[in-house]
Amino acid sequence: MIELKDVSVRRDGRELFSGASFQLHPKQKVGLTGNNGTGKSTLFALLLTHMGIKDTEVTTDSGTLSIPDSWHVAHMAQEVEASDQTAIDYVLSGDEEWYRINQSLSQLDTLSDTEIGTLHQRFDEIDGYRTPTKAAQIMAGLGFNVQQHELPVSGFSGGWRMRLNLAKTLMSRADLLLLDEPTNHLDLDAILWLETWINQFDGLVIVISHDQAFLDATVGHILHVEQQKITLYTGNYQQFVRTRSERLAQQQQAFEKQQATRAHMEDFIRRFRAKASKAKQAQSRIKQLERMSELSPVMADNPFSFQFYEPTHMSSPLITLSQAAVGYSQDTPLLRGINVEVTPDTRLGLLGMNGAGKSTLIKALVGELPLISGQHRVSDTLKLGYFNQHQMDSLDADATPMQMLRRLAGTTSDADLRAFLGSFDFRGERIDTPSRLFSGGERARLTLALIVWQRPNVLVLDEPTNHLDLQMRQALTLALQGFEGAVVLVSHDRELIANVCDSLYLVHDGKVDDFEGDISDYSKWLADKRKEANSSDKQISVSHETSKKTSNADTPTVPSAAPADNKPALSKEEQRKRAAQQRKQTAPLRRQIETLEKKLSTLESKQAEVEDKLSDTTLYEEQNKNALLKLLDEQSQLQKQHDAEEEALLMVMTELEEMEAGF
Repeated sequence: MIELKDVSVRRDGRELFSGASFQLHPKQKVGLTGNNGTGKSTLFALLLTHMGIKDTEVTTDSGTLSIPDSWHVAHMAQEVEASDQTAIDYVLSGDEEWYRINQSLSQLDTLSDTEIGTLHQRFDEIDGYRTPTKAAQIMAGLGFNVQQHELPVSGFSGGWRMRLNLAKTLMSRADLLLLDEPTNHLDLDAILWLETWINQFDGLVIVISHDQAFLDATVGHILHVEQQKITLYTGNYQQFVRTRSERLAQQQQAFEKQQATRAHMEDFIRRFRAKASKAKQAQSRIKQLERMSELSPVMADNPFSFQFYEPTHMSSPLITLSQAAVGYSQDTPLLRGINVEVTPDTRLGLLGMNGAGKSTLIKALVGELPLISGQHRVSDTLKLGYFNQHQMDSLDADATPMQMLRRLAGTTSDADLRAFLGSFDFRGERIDTPSRLFSGGERARLTLALIVWQRPNVLVLDEPTNHLDLQMRQALTLALQGFEGAVVLVSHDRELIANVCDSLYLVHDGKVDDFEGDISDYSKWLADKRKEANSSDKQISVSHETSKKTSNADTPTVPSAAPADNKPALSKEEQRKRAAQQRKQTAPLRRQIETLEKKLSTLESKQAEVEDKLSDTTLYEEQNKNALLKLLDEQSQLQKQHDAEEEALLMVMTELEEMEAGF
């Protein structure tokens, strides 16, 4: 077991926790919670340092920490370096002993007969022949298709590399598994698969997560870090909230009673300290006050308290897609026959498996992706609030929250702007800090703040909670519940969908249909689809086991991840050459994409400058009419250039996808 006794830890001169004492046992599933900056990641680093992993060294300032010497730990790194190693090979390397034995057995000429026999014996003991199948199953559960197994790690985006890192972590035969925000880059079907995997894992799991539904489904204990203390609660997250609320209510009552007692004592001391007849009693009261331990008042937990403004003008419908076909290739639309109508009362959640086209549908709704066919109509009164990862990444890196809000706010006073930003927990120096220094969560909050300020009547939100902690998620849920306009939402946060959306659409098999049921019914639907998808894989696995038993091969090898067909499996050298050839042939297109993205960034900066000038109210006076017309013309020209460059970018990206698919 893991045991902490009176442990205290300081970092950068600040005490994160003191007097921490708790025990964690094998097979327990534990959620580690607490506000940002309270020391959750530091506790992970402390455990890793104690187990000899020196990525970030953290030691105790006092107290003792004990972990069995025989335990093996697996943890998720927060960054994955680009490399030419194939995805399947990277994941397999998570089982370090299997990977080491397999590498050794691929070089038989360097081994003696005794060494070969010993390695084969150990390979059988760890069930090494099944390990590649396990890796393929983990990758499938996390959303990777078979064709991606042989792609180099460098060929994946940052979010998909994090999925690879999670897959590698899950491959480890560990006694202790440390997972830091494992659901951040997953969609709902991958999260549901991960829940099942964690529940079946035989070791101790400690997970940091801001996904309440995920914690409820996986953990039986909560470690909560608060006010430099670590408290262990029994039960899942919902039970923890109830238990903690009861404890805080009792603490508040004790605090109020103590404050009344203190006030009475202080009044007695003040009145009778100077009187000889009462001096002894007064001194007694003073000693009582000195001995009285200071209780903390229950502070309001959530620093976020914002709401969406009431939209000014609305008509119905606000957005309509009629018999629309969308995608990135004219010849092969991703979705067909789409009929979606967004009215002021719409509260729509989009469901669908990874890659089904949810984000593509979102882009078509907001006009970011032109239709292949069909109609896209918007109301003259439409005022769109659109949140996605691109909006976060395109924030002005050199501007502060105050500067960005000022560009939108006209003559609003600084005091009002500071109060507004404070509701999103931008206070003090953070208001005047350039956004390039912000965390992902801070950038997400700032993007939401800028959207709220503009009083949209339609909110289109594509994974808005990816970087938000539990408190901000709760605040966003409450704000969306009170929003008087339309909402279209894609999210892996089941609590958010359940509490905000009145209707659900399912994006599947190239279609968009009404989904009859709620979010729990969708979880069952996903489970059924996963069983169907895995049935063929099981047949392949059985066939592989049969052939293995009848094979006389001495050296275990990783089976090819390519689909079963008549083509011979490629050797690793051939796979590397093929990957190099692919990178060489696609390099011009990648350079072209990079150039177009830079042009778009420059145009967006110019558009922001024009919009900033147009926010000047004096510009709309009669004597400034010519200047206004000139700016409006410049704005129109910039938009045309932006649209043309964006269209060119989409075409090149489509060409790149088609070329990569041809390999």
